[in-house]
Amino acid sequence: MIFNLFDMLFGCWHKNYSFPITAKGDLRKNGAARTTGTYVVCLDCGKEFAYDWQAMKVVDPVEEVDSLAAHEQVRRVEGLLNKAA
Repeated sequence: MIFNLFDMLFGCWHKNYSFPITAKGDLRKNGAARTTGTYVVCLDCGKEFAYDWQAMKVVDPVEEVDSLAAHEQVRRVEGLLNKAA
């Protein structure tokens, strides 16, 4: 807990991100890529963050479940519509 407080006050603010990277196949072993398949890296500290390509933003761990569930439902409906057409 003390480390988290110290890190929050003096740690990296994660302001500089890499371009989104989409991991394919077996490369989805890190946590960020496993979540959405796409991730960005903080260029200052190297920490990886899940990235939602549809919403074009970094996914926070708190909103991650709701956001991913909604986008997965949209993808499934779009897939069904494409098959029906």
